[in-house]
Amino acid sequence: MKKALIFWGGWDGHEPEEVAEVFRKILIEAGIKVDITNSLECLDDGETVAGYDLIVPVWTMGVLEGERGKTLTEAVANGTGLAGCHGGMCDAFRNSVEWQFMTGGNWVAHPGNDGTPYRVTVTGGDHPLVAGIKDFDIVSEQYYLHVDPANRVLATTSFPVAPGPHAVNGDVVMPVIWTKMWGKGKVYYNSLGHHADIFDAYEPRELMKRGLLWAVRS
Repeated sequence: MKKALIFWGGWDGHEPEEVAEVFRKILIEAGIKVDITNSLECLDDGETVAGYDLIVPVWTMGVLEGERGKTLTEAVANGTGLAGCHGGMCDAFRNSVEWQFMTGGNWVAHPGNDGTPYRVTVTGGDHPLVAGIKDFDIVSEQYYLHVDPANRVLATTSFPVAPGPHAVNGDVVMPVIWTKMWGKGKVYYNSLGHHADIFDAYEPRELMKRGLLWAVRS
């Protein structure tokens, strides 16, 4: 049986416990054994971490202390999958550039804040992670990210929607969903997920489900 580790915590505004529970249910329904914790102490045993087939961070604005960052990046490089969403993955550990390098991007702004209506455009064609899913509208935070050009982008959104000093730069197409490789490990990111109820809608939940299961160690 495949094994996954979900660790949740950090800033409460992203509802980490509730989002982690959404992901736990998705993985359990897929027949994956899930360990879930609200402590980063789970990263202190490198051998245990390396034994997981998937790691799912749900931890905004945390700090990786000691060897924890190395433990995570080495586990993924050796084949453990990594999948997550929103600030729980790409605003997780601002002190770790290696984490940002591995995940493929980092959050820098959300013009308009929560409650911003915007469109998600599916660009991945017949890629199995997005096949059959049409463009859709959402009301949430629209993430502006600094992203890795190595990412394989599967969905995008367009800026500016909300006014701000960024708007004078004109139209910008921003990745929403991407995949990449980190050594032998598969990495999946989805910028949706400000609150857990976003996954009540079909498209966000289906996209996240596919991404979680895709990233599991082959």
